Amino acid sequence: MSEKTRYSDSELKEFDDLIVERIDKAQKELEFYLIQIQELADNEGTKIKGLDDGLGTVESERLQNMAARQRKLIQHLSNARLRIQNKVYGICRETNKLISKERLKAVPHATLSIEAKKKKIR
Repeated sequence: MSEKTRYSDSELKEFDDLIVERIDKAQKELEFYLIQIQELADNEGTKIKGLDDGLGTVESERLQNMAARQRKLIQHLSNARLRIQNKVYGICRETNKLISKERLKAVPHATLSIEAKKKKIR
C-alpha cells in the first residue's frame, strides 16, 4: 500500500471545525484586548493607585503586543482554512509528507512536520 499523500475530505472537515473554533476563541480574545486598550486610552483618570504614566504605557504596550499576536494567529488559522479548501492542508512544506494528526490538533496552522521543524532548529 502506498503512503497517504493527503487527508480525506472527512478528516479535512474535522480540522476545519477545529480551526473555526480556534478562530472564534482568538477573535474573542482580540476583542477583549482591544476593549482594554480603548479603556486605557479613554480613562486616563482611572489609573490604579500608585501607577504612574510609565506603568500605564507598559500596560498599553503589553495589550498591544497581545492583540498583535492574536491578529497573527487569526491570519495563520485563516491561511490554514485556505489550505483545507485547496486540499493541501497538513502537507509539510519542506518534506511534502503528511504532518501528523497529533501535531495538527495541537497546532492546526502548522506547515512543518516535527521532522522538518527539528532540521530547521539545528
